Amino acid sequence: MIVTLIVACEIGFWVLLAGALALRYVAKMPRASLALLLCEPLLEVVLFVVTAIDLKNGAPPDWKHGLAAVYIGFSVGLGHSTVKWADARVAHRFAGGPPPVKPPRYGTARAAHEWRTAARWTLACAVALALLQGAIWYVGPDGGTGSLRMWQDRMLLVIGINLVIALSYTLFPKKAPAKKIPAESRKS
Repeated sequence: MIVTLIVACEIGFWVLLAGALALRYVAKMPRASLALLLCEPLLEVVLFVVTAIDLKNGAPPDWKHGLAAVYIGFSVGLGHSTVKWADARVAHRFAGGPPPVKPPRYGTARAAHEWRTAARWTLACAVALALLQGAIWYVGPDGGTGSLRMWQDRMLLVIGINLVIALSYTLFPKKAPAKKIPAESRKS
């Protein structure tokens, strides 16, 4: 049941996002669009409550409960940037907005972009880690929490990978290619 609810929450997220964007750009109703987007966190609240009830009713904690915590964490950490990403593309495609801004490719600007990305992923993982730890305490030491601890290890790995990527762009910044000088200019 938990996995079905996670899938339903993901589908619900995209349905709410599409509906909000349609209200904003097709129906020209920005307030209704915002109201619809504000309903999205209710999906995570429902998932959280159902997962807690499942554990309270004696279900042994397993990978599904961990996945629910990770899903909620990722919704918190990455949901806003996903909405902004989709909004920029829909505004450009259907409402005459400017083209979406591409991330910088070189130098310090790229490193800063990678650190912002790492911060979003770290927030997502930190929320998931906190929820997983809360579930571990909720179940207690006799509840067989190994699968929840496995998810915690995975979240720490995701944080580490993102920090290594950001650090690599800081220590070894990619340089812009040298501009080619036209043949006519070299002759003079």
